Amino acid sequence: MQEQPVNIPCPICSVEGKLRMVANVDEIPYFGEHTQVTVMCHACGWRQTDFIPAEGKKAGAWSLVLDDSEKLRSRVVRSSSCTVRIPELDLEVMPGTNSTGYVSNIEGVLNRFVDIINMVRRDVERDLTADSGDSEENANALNTLDGLLKSIEQAGEESVFTVDFLDPHGHSMILDQDAVERELTEDELAELPIGPDPAVFSSDDI
Repeated sequence: MQEQPVNIPCPICSVEGKLRMVANVDEIPYFGEHTQVTVMCHACGWRQTDFIPAEGKKAGAWSLVLDDSEKLRSRVVRSSSCTVRIPELDLEVMPGTNSTGYVSNIEGVLNRFVDIINMVRRDVERDLTADSGDSEENANALNTLDGLLKSIEQAGEESVFTVDFLDPHGHSMILDQDAVERELTEDELAELPIGPDPAVFSSDDI
């Protein structure tokens, strides 16, 4: 795969002339042909990957109720413009400046939530140990975080909840016979972030 220059400054370090793009067309099992686009900066090391389906845009939103542990194996494509929500647990991951796409399964999506919760938990534990004066508030926060971790750990068994993929660019999807796809509402389109600009290309740009 040959690197192609991208004639914009790096969105992270602002150095010009160091951005390169690699586009690779590949067959993703169960999803069909996709173009994997990776943009990288040779100055600061920043890298971003996204996936663009060859068949055009899919429905803007996908939902799957995890009422069976087998659904943890369901395959997903999450693009850099996709917001992932678990409404029952009041959890949400929105695309930011460094958001990147990935191919995984539902369990992999949940593990990313676990990583974030554990990171927040460590900060709360540190504040609790330091006795910052908000010990009761921190203890309550710790209990809440532990409850979220337990719910995710029991997904599809004792814990039943929904995973939502909301993608304004329509490049994300959940592969499961019980997954529900729909169009995004106008309100959702107005509120949802679209993720980073530099690494999002239409099929005409590849």
